[in-house]
Amino acid sequence: MKTAAICTIGDEILIGQIVDTNSSAIAIELNNIGIKVCRMISISDDGTDIKQSIKSLLHNFDIVIVTGGLGPTKDDITKNALAELSGSRGDIFHEGQMQVIERILAHRGIDISDINRAQAMVPDTCEVMVNRKGTAPGMIFRFSPADFTHCPVLYSLPGVPFEAIGLLPDVMADIRRHFALDSIYHKTITTYGIAESTLAKMIEPWEDALPSDMHLAYLPNPLTGVKLRLSIYGGDRDEEIRRIDREFAKVMPVIGDAVYGEGDDTLQSVIAERLTESGLTLSVAESCTGGFLASLFTAMPGASKYFYGSVTSYDNSVKKNILNVSIETIAEHGAVSRECAEAMALGVSRALNTDFAVSTTGIAGPDGGSEDKPVGTVWVGVAYPDTDHPGKTAVISRMFRFNNDRYTNIQRFAGSALNLLRTVLCSVLHA
Repeated sequence: MKTAAICTIGDEILIGQIVDTNSSAIAIELNNIGIKVCRMISISDDGTDIKQSIKSLLHNFDIVIVTGGLGPTKDDITKNALAELSGSRGDIFHEGQMQVIERILAHRGIDISDINRAQAMVPDTCEVMVNRKGTAPGMIFRFSPADFTHCPVLYSLPGVPFEAIGLLPDVMADIRRHFALDSIYHKTITTYGIAESTLAKMIEPWEDALPSDMHLAYLPNPLTGVKLRLSIYGGDRDEEIRRIDREFAKVMPVIGDAVYGEGDDTLQSVIAERLTESGLTLSVAESCTGGFLASLFTAMPGASKYFYGSVTSYDNSVKKNILNVSIETIAEHGAVSRECAEAMALGVSRALNTDFAVSTTGIAGPDGGSEDKPVGTVWVGVAYPDTDHPGKTAVISRMFRFNNDRYTNIQRFAGSALNLLRTVLCSVLHA
């Protein structure tokens, strides 16, 4: 099986100024065509470090993909480092990339400078992949056994994410042309409501009995739950799919209703699909999650088909005046209570005239907790059509407690609200 390494270059990554999203996007594409990614590294804007690190990767892997250090500024030295590493005798002009540079700068109303022209100059040892979304070209360097005892290929891409991702189809096409590829198959199921350690104990007998060439990974996330991913490297793809499907079929009854989807499914995407298919509508009333729940739905295309709106009732006056939560309810039970959560869900459902509504009221922290309502406490309410009394609205609520930082608590609050809504929705639709 062919192996790959991904290398990001830039001090801005190492000091935490930007988040490296390129590596994950590249790794996904490599896995999709049967290349096993074995290493990811980030290195500084230092010529010596660049050459030494990339040389080591080329010794050990068939494919090396580098992002960063190809911009118009003088401190971008990746191109020079790769020229030295590949034994270039000088730069050559690439007309195709120059045409793109001229078009982009003309559109922006910027005069072309010597620095811009320099970006169309590339080492004579590379093949150019024209970057149609930016000014820095992608480059391919091919090495011989005389260099590294095998024939590795290096792909150098710009660091700007949309430019790097824009060049990935060209990279993958070149890899397909020059390498004999094996099959890699991953399948993921998504669960919510069972802690990772508890889930691992539940499915331990199944995991222990997995075939030796099948690899299981646990992928926990505070918002989406725990994903279980099975992988097989090599073999016939159709047979891999059948084998993994058979193994997941064995464990699904053990996990039960905690399984809510596959692959890239999220709680909100599953809910959105069910609401859309059924012609049902949703509204949201939020306190502690501050609009986060609503943003999860509206970030998805097609949200207008089922999502009517939301009320961020952070202050109790909004709960009272907009959601019709009574002063007595808040005075007697507090804003973080079953009674308040249920009143919020019913209030927004009636105000926006939706079939379903979900509410959150809690204490995200780091302050504001008490002995009986510590930080990390949230009450979730769900209003839904009462199947026993047509035309009426019923409401259900649950309390959850977590012990994380403020942002993680908010994610867990939202995930718990989505999961309760999902289970109620399934119950209503199956009634």
